[in-house]
Amino acid sequence: MPKLKRAPIKSLRPTQLTVGMLEVEVKRKRLASLSPTAREAFLQAHPMPVVIGPEECLYITDHHHLARAALEARVRDAWFTIEADFSSYGARKFWLKMTEHSWVHPLDEHGVRHDYRFIPRHLKKLTDDIYRSLAGFVRDAGGFEKTGAAFVEFIWADFFRRNIAIEDVRANFRQALRDGKRLARSPLAKRIPGFTG
Repeated sequence: MPKLKRAPIKSLRPTQLTVGMLEVEVKRKRLASLSPTAREAFLQAHPMPVVIGPEECLYITDHHHLARAALEARVRDAWFTIEADFSSYGARKFWLKMTEHSWVHPLDEHGVRHDYRFIPRHLKKLTDDIYRSLAGFVRDAGGFEKTGAAFVEFIWADFFRRNIAIEDVRANFRQALRDGKRLARSPLAKRIPGFTG
């Protein structure tokens, strides 16, 4: 098992453009409800995987929602494990290596892919994608299983984006959650990682 290390959460850089802010808020409330000792234990048990990039910057490759929630909860330090050290690469080669390993996902809140230079340098700059929240809530409600596949939540978010109108999600999130759970178990979703049928 990789050795755990600590770093200020403010120093961690994202490898995506969006998070689901409803999901972030649930995690923030959970962190805020814990005692300092329990919160530290929880974060240590859920370390953030990072890649060391150019200029020794730490890029998180997963747990963006937890990282943003911890930042919002005013947690100072995070625990992390190092997945790779690409600090010797220039920016172009770094992002190509990150893509090769499926450690970067520059899709915006509309599902549109952007150039790597648009990935924010700070967790605070991640934008809200309500379909990312919907995917997280559907997963937590048993609509699909969490898998080891890279960025599977983005795939589910895009699936819901194509099948549930944004106006419906914003007007009645609970109904969208019910619709999402039904869709996640329908034949339309059978090829998506985590499908349970």
